[in-house]
Amino acid sequence: MRNAFAAKLTELASNDDSIMLFYADIGNRLFNNLKEVAPTRTINAGIAEANMASMASGAAMMGHKPFIYTITPFTTARNFEQIKIDIAYQNQPVIIVGTGSGLSYANLGPTHHSFEDIALMRALPNMNIVCPADADELAILMPQLIALNAPCYFRIGKKNEPKVHSTLPALKFGQAYVMNPGKSVAILANGTIMPVAQQLHQELLQHGIEAELVSFHTVKPLDSTYLSNAASRFEHLITLEEHNVNGGFGSAVLEYYNEQCMAVNVHRFGIPDRFIDQVSSQHTARIKAGLDIDTIVNTLKSRQVL
Repeated sequence: MRNAFAAKLTELASNDDSIMLFYADIGNRLFNNLKEVAPTRTINAGIAEANMASMASGAAMMGHKPFIYTITPFTTARNFEQIKIDIAYQNQPVIIVGTGSGLSYANLGPTHHSFEDIALMRALPNMNIVCPADADELAILMPQLIALNAPCYFRIGKKNEPKVHSTLPALKFGQAYVMNPGKSVAILANGTIMPVAQQLHQELLQHGIEAELVSFHTVKPLDSTYLSNAASRFEHLITLEEHNVNGGFGSAVLEYYNEQCMAVNVHRFGIPDRFIDQVSSQHTARIKAGLDIDTIVNTLKSRQVL
């Protein structure tokens, strides 16, 4: 996805002189084409993520449309105070890009894992949160985020994420996208965990359940229209995310139903409330976190969903 991000940003910057990129000494070759197109608007801020966020806020105040980019924990947690005060409080249109989100950097351990980032960004007023499932979703949603003219957290993967759509989807910011209509059960997947959600969809079909599969790319604001309708359409809602099960997408869904006084069976699947270490790959990290198809299916069986 990072290659798709660089390519799309280069395309957009070629046609809009206000677009800028600040990056924290990562992806130097990744942005070579962007440097050719916008050499004065492609700025290596160094390993100084807090300063990078403040620089971007200042650029936004001058009328630019800045992106900041680095590995997710360093672009959300290390510089959280600057995001809170300089970007969110000032309501500046900075797009915060976290690459390698979730367990993408599995073998590098908790220093490079991001299981708290959505929770942090959700807590900030004025902040929007978008988590594309693949490179196609990323390319479709990026121009819409610029058009928001507001603070936004853009949570993307690392590399080699599989395509999840057979044709280009008609995505709109803030609107859940139904990939496979269904009944009885709905699978609401957020971000790059979508391939696991697709596996789960097939598994449920084998149990005679024609579930609805949804790409819920926008976490904030939630698609309240979809959720309100889903409360009466489905017996069970399953949320999937590669983020701590507390404070993320599933929690946002539960909070919405609680505020609406709706009784809905919501089954949340995410990273458990513990550190995931001593793993060799994203695949093994997901297994250790219980985000593999066997663990999910067994949990649903124990809850009599299957």
